[in-house]
Amino acid sequence: MAGAKNHDYHILPPSIWPFFGSMAALVMASGGIMWMHSVAHGGLVFFLGLIGILYTFYSWWSDVIREANAGDHTPVVSLHLRYGMILFIASEVMFFVGWFWAWFDFSLFPSTVDAVGGVWPPKGIEVIDPFHLPLLNTLILLCSGTTVTWAHHSLLQGDREGLKTGLWCTIALGALFSTIQAYEYMHAPFAFKGLNYGAAFFMATGFHGFHVLVGTIFLAVCLFRTYKGDFTPKQHFGFEAAAWYWHFVDVVWLFLFISIYVWGGWGATIHAG
Repeated sequence: MAGAKNHDYHILPPSIWPFFGSMAALVMASGGIMWMHSVAHGGLVFFLGLIGILYTFYSWWSDVIREANAGDHTPVVSLHLRYGMILFIASEVMFFVGWFWAWFDFSLFPSTVDAVGGVWPPKGIEVIDPFHLPLLNTLILLCSGTTVTWAHHSLLQGDREGLKTGLWCTIALGALFSTIQAYEYMHAPFAFKGLNYGAAFFMATGFHGFHVLVGTIFLAVCLFRTYKGDFTPKQHFGFEAAAWYWHFVDVVWLFLFISIYVWGGWGATIHAG
């Protein structure tokens, strides 16, 4: 019979979202450049592009959820979605490798010009006590890893209340982490500009903080979908992807804590505040 489906793949209908999203990204990038060069209305153009990108996210992922609810995500399709998420996380790993590379390059080979005196941390720099707020945030993220795992196991067992509670706890811990990091930044004893130490520190930890924010939003969407009745023990890739992403964020923080806060500030004067 012509047009009959005799395979396990899902052939997507034509979609406007790839084109719309790319145009929105172009508008946002152009607006950002205009804004940085003080061109009139550059900020407005930037935020219009950002709104377009956020709308693309919402609309495109809504289509994906509708496809899942319609039964289009066969085992083969779900497997390939997992492959895609694994490759995305792998690309994020390489993104952070770049920041770790910069940190270790500055710290292992400090120049007399950039690092003031050829030592690391630079002379005159007071560092953040790693066993104060950074250690607290480490414990918070480790706890959040257990709560998201609790939520995952509850989902597999069909325990909807356990799923909701685990997600609520994970989201709350993620928000608490972000709040503490914002407080740490506001009271940091060094600035972004001036020395490689501040630039490398804020870029590495700041991008991780952004990933925590994205992961928290990711889990909040999963919580919203949970209350709508989505996810079953056999079909819950949206939640699984969020849990994978959250565990990735946890592991990156452990490397940041050890290499930047503990090892990177070893022997320097600890800020008393």
